[in-house]
Amino acid sequence: MYKILDHIGSPSDLRKLDAAELRELCAEVRSYMVECCAVNPGHLASSLGAVELIVGLHYVYNTPDDKIVFDVGHQAYAHKILTGRKEAFRLNRTREGISGFPKMDESPYDAFGVGHSSTSVSAALGLAEAAKLRGSNEKAVAFIGDGALTGGLAFEGINNAGDSAADLLIVLNDNNQSIDKNIGALHEHLLRITTNPAYNRFKGKVWNRIGDRRLRTAIQRWLRSLKSWMVKGTGGDLFEALGFRYFGPIDGNDIDQVLETLRKIKDLRGPRILHCITQKGKGYTPAEADPTVWHAPGRFDPATGKLLRPAYREDRYQDVFGEVLFELAETDWRVVGITPAMATGCGMNYFAEKMPSRFFDVGIEEEHAVTFSAGLAAGGLRPFCNIYSSFAQRAYDQIIHDVALQHLPVTLCFDRAGVVGEDGPTHHGAFDLAAYRSIPGLVIAAPSDETELKNLMYTALHQDSPMIIRYPRGKGEGTDWRGAGWSILPAGRATRLAEGKRIAVLALGPVVHRALEAAGDFREEFGYSPAVYDVRYLKPIDTDMLAEVAAGFEAVVTLEDGALMGGLFGAVSEYMSAQGCGITVRGAGIPDRFIVQDTQAAEWKECGLDRGSILSILRELVEKD
Repeated sequence: MYKILDHIGSPSDLRKLDAAELRELCAEVRSYMVECCAVNPGHLASSLGAVELIVGLHYVYNTPDDKIVFDVGHQAYAHKILTGRKEAFRLNRTREGISGFPKMDESPYDAFGVGHSSTSVSAALGLAEAAKLRGSNEKAVAFIGDGALTGGLAFEGINNAGDSAADLLIVLNDNNQSIDKNIGALHEHLLRITTNPAYNRFKGKVWNRIGDRRLRTAIQRWLRSLKSWMVKGTGGDLFEALGFRYFGPIDGNDIDQVLETLRKIKDLRGPRILHCITQKGKGYTPAEADPTVWHAPGRFDPATGKLLRPAYREDRYQDVFGEVLFELAETDWRVVGITPAMATGCGMNYFAEKMPSRFFDVGIEEEHAVTFSAGLAAGGLRPFCNIYSSFAQRAYDQIIHDVALQHLPVTLCFDRAGVVGEDGPTHHGAFDLAAYRSIPGLVIAAPSDETELKNLMYTALHQDSPMIIRYPRGKGEGTDWRGAGWSILPAGRATRLAEGKRIAVLALGPVVHRALEAAGDFREEFGYSPAVYDVRYLKPIDTDMLAEVAAGFEAVVTLEDGALMGGLFGAVSEYMSAQGCGITVRGAGIPDRFIVQDTQAAEWKECGLDRGSILSILRELVEKD
């Protein structure tokens, strides 16, 4: 039981509390987050650090009429808990529960759906301008973390907003502790001046009486120069130069200071930015001590902080990537690694530790990561650029224009390809196969297991064309990839893994193992087996294999952990149609809809990619005859 939190059904209840009760509420929200996330994992440390800012925003602003747009959404758990979803939060990131990210059709308090970074400023600016055109007094707030601020889209939005008269507040949630030294007497003095109501009323009256546009421009430049000098080192000089009024930094974990500041700047006009210093993991000692691990810790004992992670019998694909990259780099000085702020997630942290001069973390900048990699390749190096599949969507133009068009030997490793589980549709790597298959000059491969991933990376190093290697989230098949030797896997060459008749199963990626299992079940039931092929390369696809299938089988089943429209199913159907084959083609993959959050296994089943579903497809083809 929670003394205050149990009585908060919406922000209107929140606004009835006094200062002491708000402080207690913040502590209870943190305890509730820890309690829920201990048994139902989520993104914890970021949300722990943002509690006071979220409480303050809902207290001062009239939500949901006023709009709060979160960036990424990792830090929005307090927002969900305080906006009528407290009990639903116990099932956060499950199919029966709520999304782990703000989602417009989930609540009127979720002003904009998020999941990828750096979108908040652009979206909030759009909401602000829409309110102005409607004649509404609604306020718009963009809530962005310092990590998301590295993304190019955030700067595009800031550049546009600074040149507008939009009633927009950006709350910069800065949890980089190295910046703590900037909080001191001078900065608090500047904060008191810039947020003082009398100062701002005086400034507004003087400004409005200056009619000469050239004089106003000259004065504005002088004031910006003066304030830039005064706030130099806080980050304010940059924002002032971009047309924002800068306030801060303040202690974003001090609810009294948060409320006082928000009240003072709420009714100011024009683009403003409030710089807030917070502690990631605030209020839970283990998360404060290691915020990286506690960003998404999995299950844990809330009393002791002991992580209850499963013991992986098999290596995860990200582990294989990281170790193989290091081994390749040991033998070839040209190998370099690039990641857009996902070194730990993609397994590149080991490489970064051992070879720091050949490791490049470019921040949350997928477009830059790809073009930077293209520049490295043009300079004679062999870059391995690792990006989560869903995030790589942002770099589509760069992959075409800067890599493929110039035929540069960049290896793009797409981690978290296919369905990814509880993070849901914002993070599924559903579209990579279909999106990139049409790009000339690209080689696109999907390993069926850890050993194939190792050898595809080795193959990429020894060819002179750009290549995409995509693989799923999580553990592999348990192959002895460390003991396996190095092999070149020729582009456009598939492998027949099981002989069979009547039906050919063409599988791309690890689903080939489920296909083999289903083929075994089919043999027991019908007395013969379908043939099973490991396609391996979507592009160039093995046309000899397709000709063999067209000539020797009555039906073909394609399996892929990617969008069914345009991927392997599309490639095989196109070939059979072009050749005038009368063969039946059935496909299983991600259907033409967004797959909601669930366990990865349940999502595979929904897409027809589990053992039982594949067997059902094979049965249907036989029983239809």
